[in-house]
Amino acid sequence: MNQINIKVLKSYFLKHKKAFRSFLTKLENNPPKKLHHLMLQADTEVWKEIECLSCGNCCKKMTPTFSTSDVKRIAAHFAVTPQAFKDKWLLFDKKAGDWQNKKQPCQFLNKADNKCSIYAIRPSDCAGFPHFTKKNPTLYMHVHKQNIEYCPATLKMVETMKNLVKAAH
Repeated sequence: MNQINIKVLKSYFLKHKKAFRSFLTKLENNPPKKLHHLMLQADTEVWKEIECLSCGNCCKKMTPTFSTSDVKRIAAHFAVTPQAFKDKWLLFDKKAGDWQNKKQPCQFLNKADNKCSIYAIRPSDCAGFPHFTKKNPTLYMHVHKQNIEYCPATLKMVETMKNLVKAAH
């Protein structure tokens, strides 16, 4: 697998941004039959080419949402109260209604190797990222529209889905 060049990814995304987002909107509004099956197929193809640890851009440029159970679990790991954990690391995004990291990159990212220092107890949002294999993929198209700018796997998934949808017709 090749090292991911984030600057090249960003440039490529910006060049094709409208087409990518338009395609995802079409999938959302008019999903092909067996969309979930196509997404699972794309997921398999993506991970043949993409190695998350060669990038880590999700942890560097994005923030997960922390559910109440995430906060309790991670706070317990650090032997602090949920409130103390929130006070130290999180902020409440009133618009989204979510607890998120105060800053990027994520405080739990080991910058030397792009590994998560709390991987075994990471937030459920991180564990599910990039959300390709969800049972109802149309509910996640808006998420893919956000992630495609930062995540090489999401960009590859969209390109793969374009080919799979085209071949299915």
